[in-house]
Amino acid sequence: MTATVERPTDKRLSLVWGQKADAQALTLLKTQNTDENGQIHDKVRLLQGPQAFKHNHYTDDMFFRHDARKGIVTNVYGQRIIRVSEDFVVAVLGSLEEEVGDAAGEIMYKCGYEWGMEDMKSFSARIQAEFEVEMSKMAMGLMLETWWWPLQIEGWGGWRYDFRQGKQGLIFIDLFESAVAKSIGDVGKVVCYFYAGLFAAVFSVLARRQLACIEIQCYAMGEDYCKFLISTDKRVNAAQFWRNEGATSKDIVKKLQSV
Repeated sequence: MTATVERPTDKRLSLVWGQKADAQALTLLKTQNTDENGQIHDKVRLLQGPQAFKHNHYTDDMFFRHDARKGIVTNVYGQRIIRVSEDFVVAVLGSLEEEVGDAAGEIMYKCGYEWGMEDMKSFSARIQAEFEVEMSKMAMGLMLETWWWPLQIEGWGGWRYDFRQGKQGLIFIDLFESAVAKSIGDVGKVVCYFYAGLFAAVFSVLARRQLACIEIQCYAMGEDYCKFLISTDKRVNAAQFWRNEGATSKDIVKKLQSV
């Protein structure tokens, strides 16, 4: 399988950054006995006393809302949640590959990319309201961790991002407990195209320029965790060639430094 690199337009990226704070979407997180009015400030403030919003929901009972009468599950932001088994994930991906063959990877990449773009629209509006700061003035670490932790509690795995080679145009992400790779098991090839598309969209938005992503190491190849490269089209295409030729992630990283 090969995944076609998605190229977000500058106009589409600017639409995400143009999202305004949506305090109404955070009514479920608003704490009681607070007089905060949702005003946007120049930086994240340290508040003493009652907090305007509750930011951390690290357990299922804090993050998920169950409506037995309607038979639905939502998260704390009111978004609909569907719980599925590993067998479901395997069946979906297996059926897709059976129907379209090698194009399955490209389709999953684009699905992840579209989800990432739509998710960043709602995230941009939410995080600005939740922290009462314009997105452009927030620290990158704060944005990344605030974006990812809901995905982690929903079962998409843990992550570790690496910006140490950022000045060379290389960003790496280590993904642990991939919902896709863990479900499929050791099949001797990369399978997390959905995540690659997701990361491509999100980091393109945050960087405000066109970036692409490729998985260069996968749990489904017998590795301990999955590893992704986020960079320019040229470098991602080069990494894809080397990966298809059997190069390891370490070999690819070494080669990329000379591209």
